[in-house]
Amino acid sequence: QVQLVESGGGLVQAGGSLRLSCAASGSIFRTRAMGWYRQAPRKQREYVAAVTSGGSTSYADSVKDRFTISRDNAQDTVYLQMNSLKPEDTAVYYCYAEGFPRSWGQGTQVTVSS
Repeated sequence: QVQLVESGGGLVQAGGSLRLSCAASGSIFRTRAMGWYRQAPRKQREYVAAVTSGGSTSYADSVKDRFTISRDNAQDTVYLQMNSLKPEDTAVYYCYAEGFPRSWGQGTQVTVSS
């Protein structure tokens, strides 16, 4: 399994920006698709975005045009740039690495105040 550590969460006002980072251990990082999910209080975990090993990206409709996922294979890190944040983006954000099974980070809290 890949070990994942997220960082970059915090409190921000609506309309603001945050950048989340997910640092991975293991030399096979660059072969794995990576992504982000989030879980708001009393809600199910939901998909946010993903990036393949080749750099192709996909997004949930709710974050499209506001969030950007990227990866730096030299740093074994995946990023989630979040702009135009809304209160409904408040959640714990989890990074994952594809595999059997998937590897998950511990999560980082993002709180957007109105």
